[in-house]
Amino acid sequence: MNPGTNKLNILQHTNMEKYAQSGDGQKIHYKESGEGKTALLFVHGWLGNAEWWNGQQEHFKDRYHIVQMSLAGHGKSDASRAEWSSERYADDIRAVAGQISSQEIILIGHSMSGAYVLEAASNMPNVKAVILIDTIKDLEEALTEEKAEQFLFVHYRNDFKNAVENILPQYLFTEKTPPDVKQKLQDEFLQNTSETAINLLRPLYKKDFREDASKIQVPVRAINSDNFPTNIENNRKYLKDYNYIEMAGTGHYPMLEKPEEFNKILDDILKELSDN
Repeated sequence: MNPGTNKLNILQHTNMEKYAQSGDGQKIHYKESGEGKTALLFVHGWLGNAEWWNGQQEHFKDRYHIVQMSLAGHGKSDASRAEWSSERYADDIRAVAGQISSQEIILIGHSMSGAYVLEAASNMPNVKAVILIDTIKDLEEALTEEKAEQFLFVHYRNDFKNAVENILPQYLFTEKTPPDVKQKLQDEFLQNTSETAINLLRPLYKKDFREDASKIQVPVRAINSDNFPTNIENNRKYLKDYNYIEMAGTGHYPMLEKPEEFNKILDDILKELSDN
């Protein structure tokens, strides 16, 4: 392929809506845009979707190949999966990564997807780095399935709307979270039934991700909010090259709450990674 043709292919990533097929046949929706030899593959958290990264797509599209995907059960992706597991979620990520044309991919995972990008990256040779967004703050302090049932799922089953409006905000938002962001997210959460919400989240608590973390050979960086502390020593026991930057005054959704500050920090991390 001559350079001109390659350049044409890169320029054709203009807001294209596509689907990849995961290992169990689920159609996984993703959008491609931007240009650049390195792809930033953005993966949302629980009950999210590809659109959560629109503020990053706009900021980075001139320099990077941008891929925004929705995991199975989320957004425009299929939701008829027979078995919800971390392995299936990692399959979703690998399916999209395998279908895009970039030879160099940086996986960016928010919240529950931090675990799944680590699992996916452990056997993807074209992954250059992993960036975690407000997730995996302490690899030695994982919530078990039993505790998730006790502290989360029982509230979802009893009254999901009440859980979303009155219980979850204690953990997900701060006083500085913009009201419109909080309202938008809560509205999106409530488009799901309590059982769907539980099924989509349960895989996170059924596996010890320290083994996947130990397999990662590429740099892992994190952008964490200061709402809960990060234990860098515990994470470095498993991740060979780990560091994080903390954002003050945001809740669990820094890319939505303070997009300009978030984009600047992500810019700096990408520059550091490219200089190495």
